[in-house]
Amino acid sequence: MAISFDKAFGIHPQGMVLRAKRAEIIASNIANADTPGYKARGMNFQDALASAAKNQQMGMSRTNEKHFDVRMELNDGEGFRVPDQPDTGDGNTVNVQVERNLYLQNSLEYQASVQFMNAKVKGLKKAITGGQ
Repeated sequence: MAISFDKAFGIHPQGMVLRAKRAEIIASNIANADTPGYKARGMNFQDALASAAKNQQMGMSRTNEKHFDVRMELNDGEGFRVPDQPDTGDGNTVNVQVERNLYLQNSLEYQASVQFMNAKVKGLKKAITGGQ
């Protein structure tokens, strides 16, 4: 009997990829906090995860290298963040305190996903080896 990793892990691997992408977006915002005219970007994680879940349910896969990979065309939830502070005069919309808090929250959620995936792998290993 073959083990289906898609069924065993569910949407969690895609969630980890999205959290890593979200960390890159937030880090880019922090790095550009002093860049005039820079517009803070954000990611709607819920929309991106829902899109990944829909993609997983559709079960699309490329059967030939000449086919388009339509999975990459789905919504990734990325866009500009609505500023929560008045314009400082240089057009930059990054609020460093908000970005740091979002980065910390995203980091904690990523670590929770890593721990969950580790537990899943340990469970699968135990099932394969019979608990030895």
